Amino acid sequence: MGALLGISFAINAVAPLGAEAAVSRSESCSRLGLQFDGAIETKNDPGASAIHLAEATALQNKASRFCAERKEAQGIRTFTNALKLLGVTPVDLNQ
Repeated sequence: MGALLGISFAINAVAPLGAEAAVSRSESCSRLGLQFDGAIETKNDPGASAIHLAEATALQNKASRFCAERKEAQGIRTFTNALKLLGVTPVDLNQ
């Protein structure tokens, strides 16, 4: 997972500062997927609801399928909902 976080930092570092580069929906799916993986890895709160964790994981699987089926907008919305269930604010995709 450390490698995935490193990749996400590298992706963010490649974009020039102040650039108005649009992020593709496919890239947004990838970024949100990486953020979800990182959130699950660091989610070691013993008080965390197992139900929320199970629901978030189910949403993550659904989001991944949407993204793979080229239904990125639905995948992005689903990843966003999964992250919110974990109490994580989704990354700003315009950065």
